[in-house]
Amino acid sequence: MEREKSEISAWQTILMSVTAGVCVANIYYNQPLLKDMADSFHTNERMIGNMAVLAQAGYGLGLFFITPLGDKMNRRKLILLLQWLLVLALLGMTFSDSLHVTMAMSLLVGIFSVAAQVILPMAADLSPHNKGKIVDIIFMGILTGILAARVLSGFIAEWLSWRYVYGIAAPMVLATSIVLYKSLPDIPAVFKGSYPDLLRSTLQQLKRFSVLRRTALLGGLMFGVFCSFWTTLTFYLSGTPFRYSTDQIGLFGVLAIFSALLAPMFRLLADRGGANRSRLLAVMLVICAIIVSYGFPGLLWAALVAVLLLNLGVQAVQVTNVAVIYTLDETAYSRINTVYMTSYFLGGALGTYSGLFFWQWGQWSAVCLQLLIFSLVGFIQLLHKVPLPLSLKEGK
Repeated sequence: MEREKSEISAWQTILMSVTAGVCVANIYYNQPLLKDMADSFHTNERMIGNMAVLAQAGYGLGLFFITPLGDKMNRRKLILLLQWLLVLALLGMTFSDSLHVTMAMSLLVGIFSVAAQVILPMAADLSPHNKGKIVDIIFMGILTGILAARVLSGFIAEWLSWRYVYGIAAPMVLATSIVLYKSLPDIPAVFKGSYPDLLRSTLQQLKRFSVLRRTALLGGLMFGVFCSFWTTLTFYLSGTPFRYSTDQIGLFGVLAIFSALLAPMFRLLADRGGANRSRLLAVMLVICAIIVSYGFPGLLWAALVAVLLLNLGVQAVQVTNVAVIYTLDETAYSRINTVYMTSYFLGGALGTYSGLFFWQWGQWSAVCLQLLIFSLVGFIQLLHKVPLPLSLKEGK
């Protein structure tokens, strides 16, 4: 007998959104800290930049190998386990005095932060009547966590040190894990096969849904732009002519948070005119941001405009993408989410690595070229597809 679903409460929605943001923020604390960490370990920009790559790659690995378990086991217990392991990895970051150990801890932080991606499909499953609204709220919590991480870590590092960032993050994760565990219901598993069967079924979602394939590619490209931009922005703003401090660089995240809060408007646009039209407009904003930044290097207003437009465009793409994938099979939410989010964060890791490479090659102007290439590939893909309504379902 199919269980009767009751609607998620406002308190549970807020708690899940905050917890998801607190978890995913741990991957991005390092971006304003890279220069301080390089000085601490007496290494160069490219080597310390691998810290960001490892965190994102770890998240991608966790997404593929761990988050599908949300369809097979008790999600509430899985979230708790991941958060407690995340606390241990954060403490490892705090107290490690070795560059290689710290990098290993960064990889583990990325892997265990995928608790956020177990929360997202759980929220969708708990929302039979207001799924789109609830998923938007949880995803906005994730986006806000990503962006707020830069502000928080920048200020803490400026007044204390980069180690305190992770030392403070650990009890934050622990506190949310306890409150969330006590507040959420148990949801019976829907997948009865073995773990290898679960992974095979996850990959089969790509074959089932062409919409998922296109959406995953676009999501990966846009998040690659996002991560490349923010990783190299730290080096750009700390050098000539800006020479900003860590907390000043972190303040750019405030503007990014403001722009991210505007992104759900694109969901409304997608509801009326089709998801592809909404995403085309969003990618055009990203391209405009890159052109402004490239055309007016070293100017504060250009950097601010680029932050505003690029973040608005990227987050608008992701909000619309998430709305699209949650119109597919509700019995496979964790697996569908795994496919999309794995592509999303592996794209981020590729973008970070590419950004560091292009920064070493030609500084900010070369990074802008890389950002433009990623954006144009996504734009061309969208041009070849007819408008996609959010109510579309296929492959059932």
